[in-house]
Amino acid sequence: MILCSANSLSKSFGGHAVFNNLSMEVHDGDRIGLVGRNGTGKSTLFKLLTGAEHPDEGEIHLKKGAAAGYLEQVPVQTAHATVYDVFMKSFSEQREIQEKIHALTEKMKSDCDEKQLQKWLNQLYSLQEAYEEMGGYSIESKINGILKGLGLEEIQDHTFTSISGGEKTKVGLGCLLLQEPDLLLLDEPTNHLDLRTMEWLEEYLLKYKGAVVAISHDRYFLDRTVNKIYDLEDGQLTLYHGNYTAFSEEKEKRLLAEFAQYQEQQKQIKKMQEAIKRLREWAVRGDNGDLHRRARSMERALERMHKIKRPTLQRRKAEMAFQMKDRSGKDALALIDMGTAVGEREVLKQVDLFIRFGEKVAIVGNNGTGKSTLLKAIMGEHETTGLVEVGSSVKFGYLSQSGISYQPEDTVLSAFRDAVAVDDGTARHLLAKFLFYGQDVFKKVKDLSGGENTRLRFAQLVHQDVNFLLLDEPTNHLDIDSREVLEDAIEEYAGTVAAVSHDRYFLNKLFNRVAWLNDGKIDEYLGTYDQAREQR
Repeated sequence: MILCSANSLSKSFGGHAVFNNLSMEVHDGDRIGLVGRNGTGKSTLFKLLTGAEHPDEGEIHLKKGAAAGYLEQVPVQTAHATVYDVFMKSFSEQREIQEKIHALTEKMKSDCDEKQLQKWLNQLYSLQEAYEEMGGYSIESKINGILKGLGLEEIQDHTFTSISGGEKTKVGLGCLLLQEPDLLLLDEPTNHLDLRTMEWLEEYLLKYKGAVVAISHDRYFLDRTVNKIYDLEDGQLTLYHGNYTAFSEEKEKRLLAEFAQYQEQQKQIKKMQEAIKRLREWAVRGDNGDLHRRARSMERALERMHKIKRPTLQRRKAEMAFQMKDRSGKDALALIDMGTAVGEREVLKQVDLFIRFGEKVAIVGNNGTGKSTLLKAIMGEHETTGLVEVGSSVKFGYLSQSGISYQPEDTVLSAFRDAVAVDDGTARHLLAKFLFYGQDVFKKVKDLSGGENTRLRFAQLVHQDVNFLLLDEPTNHLDIDSREVLEDAIEEYAGTVAAVSHDRYFLNKLFNRVAWLNDGKIDEYLGTYDQAREQR
């Protein structure tokens, strides 16, 4: 049965059309991935489905009595509300009934006649029945399950206003899951989640009773959780059946078939145009009206023909290739009994890690275990105990989670030239390879999106002579096209790479050595992330 449908939607912002005549259907129990490049309108579509935005044209229908929930609706709370209080607000109806039960129970303690007591007892039974039907008696276990699954147990008594942005997003996700809407709309749900929590969420969604539609660039997550893909491209939605891997293969086949049809039609059009031209020439030479009519008839047929739009086989992507003029020594990095503290908290202790030139090492672990701190310690940004020995001729290229550092007035062009010594013309040519075209180079760095910021930092890195890349969540904010470009560049890079990441597709594709950080120490595994997880 159709749970939600969108028919002939159109939406524009500032005269720019996001999409036109867009339609889709979501059926009961569907598991759908919504994919597309950054800026194609995926989040806008979600806002239309929830009523947060209204379409310029078209209609949206939600099954009568059904509710849709949207992840981005992070709860706004009073200053004193704890994380646990926020979760309890998801059960306002049940709490209201619970309060009525409590008030009625207190009334029944007073002196009253048998008739009044029986009346109150009947009311009490009705309230208790309603409370049970609404799952009131399982509220505490549901909340505890969500707290544990999302790794929020330790902060459940903290005030909501005091926790980090990533933790607030987790709380918003938890509230949404507790509400159990018929249609669950998730916008990048794996952002801010560590590997353990991602796996918990995947299992939760596989058992979820309602329909799920998720915007995600996490290919591993999509492969595990969805069985349909809606691809949003050029303002149009195309439905594919299967998970992300099946979609990728089917889309390539479909594009090749469409291109073959396009080429065949172009041959047919060319033949018709040549025939029309010949008929006209013969008609003029022989002053033959019949030939004129045949030429005009063929011309009308050509005009009426439905022209196949030339499919785009290769979308314009960033061009990325890391340069390395000079290699480092054989032993690139040695950490022996290394420790460091952040404030009064000892984050790392007795870390041992040896990396040789040319190796690609993945650094993984749950949030808060010190992965980013480890990279900063290697870069000398934290005082350390033990030994940190950087090999001879090592030149680090460091990408932090916050992306590029900048001054308030820095533009894309000035920030790039601060790191790469080239003239304006050359800089603009190089930035175009990272999809910064024309006036884009004069954008203020502070106004860039997360994906643009990351692309700018990579534009700097590939044009600096580095032989050891230290990457902290390099795929964050990047769409799938950009992730694939980055993966190809790292795969072809002859230098050394140590990367912190929660992107399991990225980890499995590029790394055959995993340093798993836990309790301030590292356990090492040879093989992919999946193999390391299995060994643990």
